[in-house]
Amino acid sequence: MKTAVLIGCVALASLPAQAAATTNQAALAARLAAVQQMAPADFTVFAEPPFVVAGDEPAAVVRQRSRQTIRWAVDKLKQDFFQRDPGEVIAVWLFKDEASYKKHTAALFRDKPTTPFGYYSETHAALIMNIATGGGTLVHEIVHPFMRANFPQCPAWFNEGLGSLFEQCCERNGHIHGLPNWRLPALQKALRGGGVLSFQKLTGLSTEEFYGGESNPHYNQFYPQARYLCYYLQERGLLVRFYREFTAHTAKDPTGYATLQRVLGESDMDAFQKKWSDFTLNLKFP
Repeated sequence: MKTAVLIGCVALASLPAQAAATTNQAALAARLAAVQQMAPADFTVFAEPPFVVAGDEPAAVVRQRSRQTIRWAVDKLKQDFFQRDPGEVIAVWLFKDEASYKKHTAALFRDKPTTPFGYYSETHAALIMNIATGGGTLVHEIVHPFMRANFPQCPAWFNEGLGSLFEQCCERNGHIHGLPNWRLPALQKALRGGGVLSFQKLTGLSTEEFYGGESNPHYNQFYPQARYLCYYLQERGLLVRFYREFTAHTAKDPTGYATLQRVLGESDMDAFQKKWSDFTLNLKFP
């Protein structure tokens, strides 16, 4: 997954009390000890609730990255979206460059990354990052364990739409705020060619269809379309409301489509899609 630099974000001086209070301290301590034992001697390893962080840059740099990206993202995501911490303590490995990323992914995890940016390993309960590419992928991946803990029924389109929204983000009026990013030009090209799904079809995609539908001619638009639907909701001040109403009504509305209509106040979704398309085509990146 391509990434974008996390920009303009202001870290807080200390971890919010809610985050510390909801982390299982015994599990955190056990995971910290395990990562300390696993990490090479020159790595800096410490707890950044609800995660454990390990990195091979100078200690001050690793701690600064953790404060400015991980702690900041956790604080802001919990402020607007998530009440519960992930059910397991995930290790965040911050490798300083491509060479370190490839070397330690092989040595520590017996794995070969398929992306130059970073990924989540369920087997190792780890976020494995080439942090030289920026913090965007890291923030994206942080969304997913929080979504699993707070909204386990979340469909793929919204899980990835929200995660990818914050690949490039800033702090605006005290809240996390997604910005236009590298996914925009391909989506605009598809919109000009009529090559995107209706929102009813997008929200109705199964997990298998969303992640494994390379044979679908619209496959490359799933992520950007979901992202810029979330972006539209954000820009209209409706994203947090949508999340909260969707989680409250998921038993009756598992895809989120009915909730989307209600929150948007749109009875004619074909007309809304045209409105959203015009909005998206007028966005600029870079």
